[in-house]
Amino acid sequence: MCNLYANTTAAEAMRRLFKVTPDRDHLGNAEPRPAIFPKGAAPILRLDGDGARRLDVSHWGFLLPQVSKRTGQPIQPRAVNNARDDKLRTSAFWRSAFRARRCLIPASSFCEAKGRSPATHVWFGVTGEGARPPFALAGIWQDHGGEEGERLLVSSMITTRPNALVATVHPDRMPAILRPGDYQTWLAGDPDEAFALIEPYPAEEMVIHQQGVGLKSDPGDDGPGEHGPKEHGPDDAAPDDDAPAQGALF
Repeated sequence: MCNLYANTTAAEAMRRLFKVTPDRDHLGNAEPRPAIFPKGAAPILRLDGDGARRLDVSHWGFLLPQVSKRTGQPIQPRAVNNARDDKLRTSAFWRSAFRARRCLIPASSFCEAKGRSPATHVWFGVTGEGARPPFALAGIWQDHGGEEGERLLVSSMITTRPNALVATVHPDRMPAILRPGDYQTWLAGDPDEAFALIEPYPAEEMVIHQQGVGLKSDPGDDGPGEHGPKEHGPDDAAPDDDAPAQGALF
């Protein structure tokens, strides 16, 4: 399960990467996001009603209604931010979104935690030019209506079985990374074509950017260097409650 990732790619670079015209960029004054947590504001790329690509700000996690065991009354919904590939076509929670509302989730790295008390946070990325080459994760989106008429756009990240590199940290799942040549098929292809794209990204085309105890953000300014990923010790650790404000709406 991936509960933390980063997107430090500038808005202009995202428009170039995803071939989005400026008038379809609805991110506003998007700032780099070195740490995106569940319920946090997360840019996505999806198709407009006319099939054009657009960039929007979503909130990471589909809403799962919850009821208090004590009172029986509705309470704050849970954000379900990962969608397993083996559940996409069978679970009623995911099925309609996978069929009709697929998106790309721009990222510069993603994090998996290894061990507990304290956990080591390991940040993975893809090979390429620059300190943090941008890439896209397979996602799905949904538009919720609130009680007072407000709209809330939410997204969830597709996960699949891990490759050999990620499996050293998380032996069960990893986010599904898509290649640029497959973006349009994921966005607009039929469900069978899209599902066929969900595969573990090759381990030899990935890197560990950095790792350390409590390392809960990846600003992208301390690349791996000539001797491998930068290591962080306890003195570099962020406090356990050091989760940057993300503008969560639920």
